[in-house]
Amino acid sequence: MANGNKSLVMTLTLIATLGGLLFGYDTAVISGAISSIDANFINPRNLDEAARNSLSGFTISSALWGCVLGGLIAGRIGDRLGRRAGLMLAAAMFLICSIGSAWPELGLGAVGSMGTAALLPFNIYRVIGGVGVGMASLLAPLYIAEIAPPKERGQLVSYQQLAIVGGMMLVYFVNLAIAAHGDEAWLHASGWRWMLASEAIPALLFLGLLLGVPDSPRWLVMKGRDAEARALLTRLTNADEAQLVLREIEDSLVVKHERLFHFGGLVILVGVMLSVFQQLVGINAVLYYAPLMFKNMGSSTHSALLQTLIVGIANVVFTIVAMLCVDRWGRKPLLILGAIIMAVAMLGLGALFNAHNMGTDSLLMVILYIAGFALSWGPIVWVMLAEIFPNSIKGVAMGLAVAVQWFANLAVSWSFKVLDGNSLLNAHFNHGFAYFVYGVMSILAALFVWRYVPETKGRHLEQIQQLWHRPG
Repeated sequence: MANGNKSLVMTLTLIATLGGLLFGYDTAVISGAISSIDANFINPRNLDEAARNSLSGFTISSALWGCVLGGLIAGRIGDRLGRRAGLMLAAAMFLICSIGSAWPELGLGAVGSMGTAALLPFNIYRVIGGVGVGMASLLAPLYIAEIAPPKERGQLVSYQQLAIVGGMMLVYFVNLAIAAHGDEAWLHASGWRWMLASEAIPALLFLGLLLGVPDSPRWLVMKGRDAEARALLTRLTNADEAQLVLREIEDSLVVKHERLFHFGGLVILVGVMLSVFQQLVGINAVLYYAPLMFKNMGSSTHSALLQTLIVGIANVVFTIVAMLCVDRWGRKPLLILGAIIMAVAMLGLGALFNAHNMGTDSLLMVILYIAGFALSWGPIVWVMLAEIFPNSIKGVAMGLAVAVQWFANLAVSWSFKVLDGNSLLNAHFNHGFAYFVYGVMSILAALFVWRYVPETKGRHLEQIQQLWHRPG
């Protein structure tokens, strides 16, 4: 890209990563409202312990059902309508979710008048937002990968993860600022609504900026719009490089769509298992329930939100470290290193809970865990998913991997509330059982990468396809 338009590539990348920011914002905004949701919608039902924890866990993770659906349909929408149009649709869903989940009574009754009956429309709006998250989680890194030069692709796609964790950190600040406007009673009455409604601002910004971006060169070629693709590639790189890349894209799309297993089962296994392990290591249990986790350590509501903010800052800092290393060290070494760090941190945290040692060491273990994830499985999995699938199966294969990822996220997020609230497990492990599970999963993740995942750094997307070709 020496003679290319670096500013154009960066501008398009930053606009696309607003999808990641909204992904992170929508994921983490619920963390500040958990106690209020329980107080308004769950506790008044007077359910037994298991039913109460299950309904609460389902409600907090309800958006993930939409994420599964969004991941499944995003590839097809991106192939049919374009990456840009798919991202615009996702932005509209973020906007609907932010307003609807903040005031689920809209159109049904006066605000605050429905009581526990408002839980159903609340969950419906959260599912709509989840569809937007699922779509953006696939289409944003895909768009960036398709406009980025090979030597910078890993770093540029990593901006997606930086935007995700940046969105999480931003909403931790927002939640903390909103909570500071009143006491816990005010938070349960009104504060939680403003937390959820605040997402409308970045959603509108994303939707507006998308109106001015082009679609990706690869999608344009898929639709037979080669002249537009050549013109865009020339703007992104230079005339000679544009012609070379255009020829490679055309060669890779001689057959525009193939059956899912045309390149064998290994590429699908790698993509799906990277997605599954990214969730089974427990990251979203930690991010969704960070305030609850710190309350289990003995912190007050305000202190728990402040400690959650510290976790968010660590997430951003080490994601930046990953961005600086991904195109130098490679994808595979970072994944293995990060999994080892997470295993140490989660097993250590479980042991501290089990020993009732809830001091500074516990916070340090959480920060170490976040550092390990942000350095590796956070950004690198999205880079790999955008890279490894051949063009002719990319939409469907990436959609499958992302949908499975969100389903695994749902399972982890829902089950955490059940495990953490189980009296029998707490009698033996004192809230530490789930962290032991995540530590073991981190070890298995490292072993899987070591055995099955190839290195892809520095290759053109069309060259990566050759990794999966079978003789004959």
